[in-house]
Amino acid sequence: MLRVLAVDDEKPLLEELLYLLRSDPRVLSAEGASDATEALRRITRALESGPDGPDGIDVVFLDIHMAGLTGLDIARLLAGFAQPPLIVFVTAHEGFAVQAFDLKAVDYVLKPVRPERLAEAVRRACAQLGRAAAQPPGAAQPPGAAQPAGPLVPVQRRPAPEVTVADRTADQIAVELGGVTRFVAIADIAYVEAQGDYARLHTDEGSHLVRIPLSTLEERWAARGFVRIHRRHLVALGRIDELRLDAGTTSVRVGSAELQVSRRHARQLRDLLMRQATG
Repeated sequence: MLRVLAVDDEKPLLEELLYLLRSDPRVLSAEGASDATEALRRITRALESGPDGPDGIDVVFLDIHMAGLTGLDIARLLAGFAQPPLIVFVTAHEGFAVQAFDLKAVDYVLKPVRPERLAEAVRRACAQLGRAAAQPPGAAQPPGAAQPAGPLVPVQRRPAPEVTVADRTADQIAVELGGVTRFVAIADIAYVEAQGDYARLHTDEGSHLVRIPLSTLEERWAARGFVRIHRRHLVALGRIDELRLDAGTTSVRVGSAELQVSRRHARQLRDLLMRQATG
C-alpha cells in the first residue's frame, strides 16, 4: 500500500488527482500540497521520519509548472537524499519528458489525467517499490482501470510520458497526447531521434514523443527503409535529400535538418544510397 503526496498549485486539478488516488485500493493514504513550499515542508518531515516512519511518503505525484520552485527543481533537490520518495510527474506539457528521465522519475502522466493512466502509474510505483502491484483480492478497481490478465512483473524504474505506442495497422503508429490519440502514417516520418528511453518521430508537420526505444523502431521498421545512421538517429532512406562529406565527416540533409552520420554507419549508408540510385 502506497503513501502518496500530490502536489499541484491548481486546486481543482489537485482535488481531482487526490480523488482518483484515494479511489485506488493500492493507495493507503493521499495528501495534497498546493505549492512547492508546502510540498517541501511535508517531504522534509517524511525524510526525517524515515521510509518506515509515521510521516513517510512513498511516492510524490508532482506538477511541473508551479509558482516559485518547479516540480523539476523539487525532484533535483530530492535526488540528493539517500532514500527519496519516488517521483511521478503529472503535467500538461510533454516537452519535459527527457529531463524527467534524467531525474529517474518512475512515470510521466499528461493532463488531463485519465483514471486508467493514473492506475498504470500507481502500478509502476508499486513495482518499483517491490510491492504487490495487482489488485488485492476482492478489491474494487480504480475508476477506469482494466483488470490485469495475470501477474505483473516489476519494471525498471523509468519515466513514461503520457504517450502510448501501438500499431493500428501495419502502416500507422498511434501516438497519444493529453488523452487524444492520433494515428501517424509511418510513410510520413522522415527521421527518428533517440531521447533516453523514448523516441521523437519527426514529420513535415511536427514531432511526436513516443515511449519506445530507438532500437525497437530500428528492428521494426528496417523493412520499411529506415536505417540507423547514428546512435541517436534513425532515418527513412527515401527522405534523405543530400549526403555530405566534409573533412572526413559524413552528414545527411533530411528536409531542413542536417544529421551527423557516425563512422561505423557511413559506409553502409553510402552503399544503400548507391543501390537506391542505381536500382
